[in-house]
This record gives sequence, structure tokens and C-alpha cells, in this order.
Amino acid sequence: MVEQVKFNSSNPDVLVWKFPSEDLKLGAQVIVNPSQEAVFVKSGKALDVLTSGTHTLSTGNLPLLGKLIKWTFGNKTPFTSEIWFVNKTIRRGLKWGTKGPVQIIDPVYNFPISVRAFGEWGLRINDSQSFVNQIVGSQIGADSNLIEEYFSGEIVQKTANLLANIITKDKISIFQINTKLNELSEDVQKQIESEFDRFGIEVVNFNIERVSIPEEENKKFQEILGKKMEISQLNDVNVSQQYTKIKTLEILDKAAENPSNGMGTLIGAGIGVGAGLPLGKNFAENMISSDPMQKLQKLKQMLDSGLITQDEFNAKKREILSNI
Repeated sequence: MVEQVKFNSSNPDVLVWKFPSEDLKLGAQVIVNPSQEAVFVKSGKALDVLTSGTHTLSTGNLPLLGKLIKWTFGNKTPFTSEIWFVNKTIRRGLKWGTKGPVQIIDPVYNFPISVRAFGEWGLRINDSQSFVNQIVGSQIGADSNLIEEYFSGEIVQKTANLLANIITKDKISIFQINTKLNELSEDVQKQIESEFDRFGIEVVNFNIERVSIPEEENKKFQEILGKKMEISQLNDVNVSQQYTKIKTLEILDKAAENPSNGMGTLIGAGIGVGAGLPLGKNFAENMISSDPMQKLQKLKQMLDSGLITQDEFNAKKREILSNI
């Protein structure tokens, strides 16, 4: 029979440790170091808990266990029970991160993005009995790495869900999400606290340090965004050109309606809107020319093309010749 039970370890990363022997007896000593608690487990259920100090096992400090055991040998009664030592110190700087990217549609650019998130968190076991009850008989077991891996998985799931929700609900681009990290961290911590509390774990701190997308995907996105901006700029230019044409046509129409304007007579003869902007523009530029010969040649071309009548040609011809 074991006379003394204790757990001495200099490794602060050990969250829980099971004493190797279950053969105990009343009168044995259990030494619980500071920031530790010893939990007695029978038939898979956590029962009595001893806090830090040196304890001589007796019916007095094992009341719940005593209900399952019939003490027959006085203060030397042998019995079987598991003893789990729980580390209650605060552990900070625990890393978490998505193992693989989470697929999200960016609501601003309507583009599929692979998102990854990383951060730190800290914990403290504040209810040793609840903690042992949850891990005893589970697939987690007493392996601290598996325990942390399980809780990191819970963090990643909650973070991914909340990240997708806030991006969709608030219409925030993934490229702007880093401005919301404090708010997002607080929301995730609130969600995981209720789940961790079931295990007797207190979340002492939680941070999302960064949200990112793979470098190759980011480069591809920047290329697509650049092309999109080029197309948008070209559309703006086309609109500007169309506006200029419309305003020019309006000016020509007004000129054609004004018979007192020398140009209006010619535009009204077929060089305005009906004849097309390029012809009207060329004609106006040629009429501004100071060379009478060029004016007469252009005037003859217009007559041959049927753009003006013979009478209009003769009248304009006399006007040009009179100014020589």
C-alpha cells in the first residue's frame, strides 16, 4: 500500500497528472504543492478535492469517497482510487492559429479569399473537479498537448465563424478587418468562455494578433483589382468622350437654328446633326481658313456631294470672291 502520494514537477506546462498507483489506505499522506489540487476519482467520477498542503487521508477529508467505500479496518482501511494532480497556475502565451485557410467571399470586391488567423490566449483551471470530470474517460486524456490542441480547435472554430459573420454582416473587406481586431477578439473571448467554463477553465486573456491571406493569393487579387481599376478608368474616359460629342452636337443644332449665323445656313443645309459631327467639324475648320482657293475647292466638293444647292454654292462663291 502507498504511504505517500505527491507530484513534484518543474514543468509548468503540465496541466494534469495522474498518480501511477491506485492502491491506497487511510493514514497515507498526500502532499499537494502550492498552486495544485489533488482530485480523488472513483468509477470515472471526480469526488473529493484536497488543496495545497500535507494531508493524512481519513474518513473526514474523503466524505464523498467514503460513501462508495465501506471502511472495515479502522484508520488503516485499504481502498482503490485514482488521484489526479491539477496545476492551477495561470498559463499565458499559448499560441493558436488556423491550420488551413478558411474560405470567405469578400463582400466589397465579391471575390473568394482564403483567410488565416493567428493569436495568443491564456488559461487557468479554476474548478479542478469539473476539469477532471470532463477529461477522465475522454479521448483527450491527461496529455497536456492534446488538451491544448482541443481547446485551440474550439478557438479556431469560433474565430472562423465570427470572422465570417462580421465580414458578411458589416460588409467589411478582409483587407480592412485588421482595424477590427480588438472588437473581434472581445467577441470571440465571450463565445469561448461559456464553452471553456464547462471544463472548469477560465480564459484569462485572448487576442487575435493578425488576419491574413496567402501571399500568392494576395498577389493574384492585386492583379485582378488592378485590371478592374483600368476597366473602370476606360469606362470613365468613354463617358467623357460621349459627353463631349453630345455637347458638340447640341452646339451645332443651335447654330443650325440661327439663320443670322453664317455657319448656321450651311449647317442647316445638311452639315449639322444629319450629316455627322466629323463633317461639320471639318467644314467649320476649313471655313476658318484664310486661303480663298481652299474655300472654293471645299465649296465645290460640297456641291458635287449634294450637301449644298447650286444657288447656295453661287452665293457663297460670290461672297468669297468679293473678299479677295
